[in-house]
Amino acid sequence: MARAGRQRAAPSLADAGAVRVASLPGVGPRMAEKLAARGLLELQDLWLLLPRQYEDRTRLTPIRALQPGVSAQVEGTVAAVERGFRYRPSLRVAIVDDSRATLVLRFFHFRGAQAAQFVPGTRIRCYGSARPGQHGLEMVHPSYRLFAQEGEGDAGADALDEQLSPVYPAIEGIGPATVRRLVGLALDRLPAEGELELLPPDALDGLGMPSLRAALLAVHRPARDADVAALLEGRSPAQRRLAMEEMLAHHLSLRRQRIALQQHAAPALDGPAPLAERLRGALPFALTGAQARVFEQVRADLAQPRPMLRLVQGDVGSGKTVVAALAALVAIGRGRQAALMAPTELLAEQHLANLRAWLEPLGVRVAWLAGKVTGKARAAALAHIASGEAQLVVGTHALMQEGVVFRDLALAIVDEQHRFGVHQRLALRDKGASGSGVPHQLVMTATPIPRTLAMAAYADLDVSAIDELPPGRTPVQTVALAADRRPELVERIRAACAEGRQAYWVCTLIEESDELEAQAAQSTHEALSKALPGLRVGLVHGRMAAREKQATMRAFKDGQLQLLVATTVIEVGVDVPNASLMIIENAERLGLAQLHQLRGRVGRGSAASSCVLLYRAPLSALARQRLETMRSTSDGFEIAEKDLALRGPGELLGTRQTGLAAFRLADLARDADLLPQVHALGERLLAAAPAVADRIVARWVGGAARYAAA
Repeated sequence: MARAGRQRAAPSLADAGAVRVASLPGVGPRMAEKLAARGLLELQDLWLLLPRQYEDRTRLTPIRALQPGVSAQVEGTVAAVERGFRYRPSLRVAIVDDSRATLVLRFFHFRGAQAAQFVPGTRIRCYGSARPGQHGLEMVHPSYRLFAQEGEGDAGADALDEQLSPVYPAIEGIGPATVRRLVGLALDRLPAEGELELLPPDALDGLGMPSLRAALLAVHRPARDADVAALLEGRSPAQRRLAMEEMLAHHLSLRRQRIALQQHAAPALDGPAPLAERLRGALPFALTGAQARVFEQVRADLAQPRPMLRLVQGDVGSGKTVVAALAALVAIGRGRQAALMAPTELLAEQHLANLRAWLEPLGVRVAWLAGKVTGKARAAALAHIASGEAQLVVGTHALMQEGVVFRDLALAIVDEQHRFGVHQRLALRDKGASGSGVPHQLVMTATPIPRTLAMAAYADLDVSAIDELPPGRTPVQTVALAADRRPELVERIRAACAEGRQAYWVCTLIEESDELEAQAAQSTHEALSKALPGLRVGLVHGRMAAREKQATMRAFKDGQLQLLVATTVIEVGVDVPNASLMIIENAERLGLAQLHQLRGRVGRGSAASSCVLLYRAPLSALARQRLETMRSTSDGFEIAEKDLALRGPGELLGTRQTGLAAFRLADLARDADLLPQVHALGERLLAAAPAVADRIVARWVGGAARYAAA
């Protein structure tokens, strides 16, 4: 620990990385403004603006050796120039090299002065990706440099690059060459190794990683013999070194947030919980081992005088609501209030129905507050909440509105928490803030989170998993069918509905557009209504008014509709035990997590259920993997691990993140093996060198640090 402690004395970066970008030559007020819009304020921001790819301009490739689709640098002599305007302006420049092979350079956007530069006999060097054209290979809009005519000029002026050329993320209003120049100028001001390094000297031992200074130079200025494949895949030692420090910064930020939260007091709900025990005895089923284990974890948290912040994750149907009800009864049994917030009225109503059925026989008063609760009903609900007469309050975003005042909120439960932003979760917590502290928080999600992602993204929460389904749940048979077998599915729906069952038909489109999805759902609804004239067919899509959407969903739930045509709006929050058939059109366009959530809408009753993944051929390799995973397993945790490997963390985190998954370089799937070292080093720094931890967070996260008490 002594080494970590000595890091406190490391020199400040005020004279190096913290120098403003505006101090660089050629950066005037307008350019500084454009850089600031991208968060590039100081030199260290430019050091950490990492290349997204590399170009190899250290060598020349003979035109004859070019491969379609492979970027390369060639040099030759302008042989012919042709300007055409048949369909749109076009400039074609034919060049010939020493191999006597010809390559056509094609430009669609050009100025007259640019075209005049291409004089036959002029030497040209260009870089780009070749593709087959009408007359052999061509490069479209290559980057190029013109030299003097053959035999003239200074031969040294056209020397090849000595290093691979980095390609940086685009910055609006600033050309790539300027960005490269600015990063180069910033790198020239890199401080000495001892001044730049923040990690303890022994932190890199045994990892085969360079120092931070060496890593930055290797990533920005890779040698000509560098392993380009490793660089492009982000697995070079230099990139791994940067990824480790970046993951450490995010981990420290979250841990610091957790420490800040635990400085608050919270009601210690310890001792016996007779109401919870009465509910366990009254339930028509026994808790699964996983439910019992997670409830004991929650109960231990609630007994502490500091706020609980626990995430309970579990697959669709794993019984998270029962655990939430038991937790609420621990608070209610001590004379306090609890609240449960869900993202949609339908989901909140389902919770309300379950909780009233379980708790009201125990004498617990459950209140309901949502957008549609208005007038006298709303006034009465608010009065009951403020007086404490309402012991458990169930609702939507309406719980956070001004005018909602709790008498003594001790536990805030948030369901499908990834659909709420941090501000919204804070707003509910603040409803219970008082002189005695803040309420405990229990957040739940039916989207299982891979262990690696939970370790990195939820370091500010304790994470519990209900990884066991209740007995009696019917497995859903999943099949993948080509779209040309659609007529068979129409007959399958007819047969299922004739047996008294219900079915879903989900429409998706590749474009992210509510309007287009609504059109697709509308046309599918019309076609199925025509093909199945004897059935009552409903329609739900994102363009409908909320009230209309809720009414249709309720009609389906109540059995008034037999077939529901919908977009992916039904992914969360519909519990219809009688629905036994789910058809997902264009399933190849959805990710695994979304497919799994949709499939979870069926198999909720006793009847054998099926999910049909309808796809359009040909399938990409990625789509084929996703469909095969869906067919082979129904384990949400296994599916989540596969989804992380296939698509990365962004999709799984949803709106939980406030920049959380927006790593510059680190990749949670690729770099998961670094997490144990990151966690150990993070705890060590927080204990022995908190000032160093602060500087690491400032370097990588800066102003994007998470809300300190979220």
